Amino acid sequence: MSDWAGKKYWLVGASEGLGQALAHKMSAAGVHLILSARSEDKLQQLADDLPGRAEVVPVDVSDAESVKAAAEAIGDIDGVVQIAGVYWPFGAKDWDADQATAMADVNFTGAMRLMGAVVPKFVERDAGHIVLTGSLSGFRGLPGAAAYTASKAGVMTLAESLYADLWRSNVRVQLVNPGFVKTRLTDKNNFNMPFIMQPEDAAREFFEHMNTDAFKRSFPTVFSWVFRGSQFLPDWLYYRLFA
Repeated sequence: MSDWAGKKYWLVGASEGLGQALAHKMSAAGVHLILSARSEDKLQQLADDLPGRAEVVPVDVSDAESVKAAAEAIGDIDGVVQIAGVYWPFGAKDWDADQATAMADVNFTGAMRLMGAVVPKFVERDAGHIVLTGSLSGFRGLPGAAAYTASKAGVMTLAESLYADLWRSNVRVQLVNPGFVKTRLTDKNNFNMPFIMQPEDAAREFFEHMNTDAFKRSFPTVFSWVFRGSQFLPDWLYYRLFA
């Protein structure tokens, strides 16, 4: 897609980080944005800073009624971009039940609620664009990240299944799998993060993918080879190398 002018997109998870950077990219291309996240103040500040038309519709993707009300307020849209997510770094040995459930409920079930609000409408009119955000961490289980990795793997499988159902229709489905992006979330990590990207660089990759007909993009490219290649390793070797 090259003509973005006047297209109406719902960007969910827009208040900071990658979502905020992507909002600037899309707005500069002429997209009419509906900005959503939980923080109305941050969204309004972003809307004021954007060069193009933008509306603020706060939403909590962990609340089904909030998602439903936002979708009704927004009305017809040309596309939706799901970026909303939460993250805490821990694994089985220091499990936090509340944080684990929150990651599942926002990252995965939040995406499912969002799809419930838009997919039926897109299918009914045979038009629309869905962009879901996975992660390089979602290709295979990783140590110290059980809850987050599982939540992102769920989003990735959701995207793959939607694509399988809709690829012969006029509803486009795309999946973006970023690596480490420097945000408030990755600032929680106390380990080395190879190939970490600035939000603006990640947003450029993200938007470039949205301008293609391809289903999936995983980046940074070289770093993604590690995760994609790991899928082909036998269990005994994979866990010896990564666990």
